[in-house]
Amino acid sequence: MYIQHKKEIIRIIAAALLFAVSTAAVKLLDLKGIGAFLAYLIPYVYIGYDTLSKAAYGIAHGQIFDENFLMAIATVGAFATWEYPEAVFVMLFYRVGELFEHMAVGKSRASIAALMDIMPEYANLEGENGITETDPEDVPVGSIIVIKPGERVPLDGIVIEGSSALNTMALTGESLPRDVAVGDKVISGCININGVLRVRTVCQYVDSTVSRILELVEDSAANKAVTESFITRFARVYTPAVVVCAVLLSIVPPLFVGNWAEWIYRGLTFLVISCPCALVISIPLTFFGGIGKASRRGILVKGGNYLEALAVADAVVFDKTGTLTEGRFSVCGLYPHGISEEELLRLGAYGEYYSQHPIAESIKEAYKGEIDADVISDYREIPGKGIECMVNGSKVLAGNSKLVGIEEGGHTGTVVHISRDGAYEGCISLEDSIKEGAAEALEGLKKLGVRKTAMLTGDRQAAAEKAAEAIGIDAVYSELMPGDKVKIVEDMLTQIQCRGKLVYVGDGINDAPVLSRSDVGIAMGAMGSDAAIEAADVVIMDDGLDKLPEAIAIARQTRNIVKQNIAMTLGVKGIILALGALGLAGMWAAVFADVGIMVIAVLNAMRMLAE
Repeated sequence: MYIQHKKEIIRIIAAALLFAVSTAAVKLLDLKGIGAFLAYLIPYVYIGYDTLSKAAYGIAHGQIFDENFLMAIATVGAFATWEYPEAVFVMLFYRVGELFEHMAVGKSRASIAALMDIMPEYANLEGENGITETDPEDVPVGSIIVIKPGERVPLDGIVIEGSSALNTMALTGESLPRDVAVGDKVISGCININGVLRVRTVCQYVDSTVSRILELVEDSAANKAVTESFITRFARVYTPAVVVCAVLLSIVPPLFVGNWAEWIYRGLTFLVISCPCALVISIPLTFFGGIGKASRRGILVKGGNYLEALAVADAVVFDKTGTLTEGRFSVCGLYPHGISEEELLRLGAYGEYYSQHPIAESIKEAYKGEIDADVISDYREIPGKGIECMVNGSKVLAGNSKLVGIEEGGHTGTVVHISRDGAYEGCISLEDSIKEGAAEALEGLKKLGVRKTAMLTGDRQAAAEKAAEAIGIDAVYSELMPGDKVKIVEDMLTQIQCRGKLVYVGDGINDAPVLSRSDVGIAMGAMGSDAAIEAADVVIMDDGLDKLPEAIAIARQTRNIVKQNIAMTLGVKGIILALGALGLAGMWAAVFADVGIMVIAVLNAMRMLAE
């Protein structure tokens, strides 16, 4: 709890005690007139001086119609009509409501501000004179930095020496450490757990992961939800309107029926009831809490408007490679021609030994035996076709059908054909493995009511359909260029525009146009390209597809709380406004309709802050 919150609690308790003492004194001493006025004035001024001063400041600067003005005029008017206890209690309860609001906002801000802890304070820059602590913003690209155990990774880079485990929880929401070694990429904001790492930086601080995340968080408050913006505009018109209504209620009826004090009291009651602070406070707080809750799960939402759109997602469209699949190949079939499967895989592994291509790495990984590099010679890569080399004196070719001179077969996925001394030895079929949890994520989306899912890819139709079937995708569009993806998304937007929003999920540079065109673009952040992250409205930091239904669930929880608060606030206020105008509800009911409803709405909004 913040110090200012503790001070406010002490102040409220002290004011309540003063109020109790004043009430007791008035009754015991039978104070009336100026005596009762002064007795209640002390706790009133003590608890309400800042509200009164803010109201006076607003009037002096032309910013009249806000909750401070309404509270000030209502309570001063109550004093003028000799309703001293009501005046003090209204102000006291209003301060209690303000305290709840400030505590809720503080907690919500703290949940997002916790992300600011990922900001690195320094980088250990390695130079000719040893290691010096340097501001990360001053470290050039390509520099060598040293990251010691317990330190935060200051810049994105590649490990060139050492191995360790990284705590990525602040970025991804995942508690499981990530192991890194030579050749692995590390992203800024993570904490090095146990080993010393030497890292070559690959970007400046301004372009690093941590800098982009902080920028996204800082900008998120600027993008207000449609509901949030509407309530702000509504309050600007509503507040002066109810003041006029309260004045008319106080003046017009007594011109005909008399009893000015009664009608002024009703007008003041009307003012207190109609104060819109429950909506003005709780709705932005709910969206702010939703964004904070998502950020704690490793889901960065760039604004309340995107959270609101995500809540009505009707169709979700995916890129394939790197989004639904790992972006890494694995051997899925061996098709020897006159030799054993083991021998076919051995030839492939030897032929691809010097290649760094992902396909080559997958074949070498599938081969369990040791490779004797001494028997490999005359290695060369043939662009667009494959590999040629000598293995134990035999000429080995490993590549596509054009390289070995045969017709392409009916195998799905990527096929590497192998020949030895001109004789065709068979082929190895590979496929990009599906991400763990992809099928469960799709099932989760459908349980949430997403009507349609689709996959857009530049892959061959057979490979695309196989992946879609395994995951549970409804529709497949294959062999596409980036422009084709945009056209398909535009067609789908036309089909669903009256039923909900279209969400596109991707990670590559070629996904950026589609991410921008969709209603909500979601980028897979950890492995995603800068262009995709920049174009997206939501960033999933750990590339986990399980975060997708979770993001929609958080968005829908946020929307439901907003709807509950609007319905509750307008319903209760409408009923008590009518009763107050008829003289059937007094200042105590007005206090509940205003401050009581505000406290309930804020508490309801604070559910978004729960873990």
